[in-house]
Amino acid sequence: MRFERKRGFYEKYIKRLLDIICSLLAIIVFSWLYIIIAIVVRIKMGSPVIFKQARPGLINPKTGRERIFEMYKFRTMTDERDVNGELLPDEARLPAFGRMLRATSLDELPEAFNILKGDMSVIGPRPQLVRDMVFMTDEQRMRHTAKPGLSGLAQVMGRNAITWEDKINWDLKYIESVSFIGDCKIVWMTVKKVFGKGEKSEELDVTDDYGDALLKSGKVSREKYDALQAEARELIKVNEEVHS
Repeated sequence: MRFERKRGFYEKYIKRLLDIICSLLAIIVFSWLYIIIAIVVRIKMGSPVIFKQARPGLINPKTGRERIFEMYKFRTMTDERDVNGELLPDEARLPAFGRMLRATSLDELPEAFNILKGDMSVIGPRPQLVRDMVFMTDEQRMRHTAKPGLSGLAQVMGRNAITWEDKINWDLKYIESVSFIGDCKIVWMTVKKVFGKGEKSEELDVTDDYGDALLKSGKVSREKYDALQAEARELIKVNEEVHS
């Protein structure tokens, strides 16, 4: 499959310039907030303050492979372990402050640096985990022909309250017509959701990975699930070696 699509003038020449301006403004204007959150995270959850995670970025149409980059977030979980030294479940390691950061999306503020670097855009399909990407079909991976975003159409249309299939379909709908007006609408809807009451069902802290959801629904066999998870781990390992 050829991972190519037609891009308009806005996406080719204007969107990146706006990303640079917006990310710089955010970093400058909210520098005080970055400092406060970093201090509280260090006190309540330890070090490092910034959580880095491998995420799939733009796909190279020549190779058909996504560029893996490190996405930055404020840490929201502790390193609490059980008596055997194993990490406790995510829910048990998510303190009240971390939960608040996630609910308000303040944990995503460091992604402004990803936008400035060019890994991400202000608006685009949200970068999923590498272990989610490997379970996507080639058609679904067309979402990766657009730069991943801080917010996107799937986020304003339901976020964690909708199914994985719906999330991906909204992303595919977004890339059909990337426009300045469309991005402005998503920004406005994002602001309303962050500062408004929102839907309680959208404030889930932990959701199934795409592969887990497919396995539970019987849409993928255990054998294929294990093979794709191994592929994801290998991709992450290679990425870590590149960045080490």
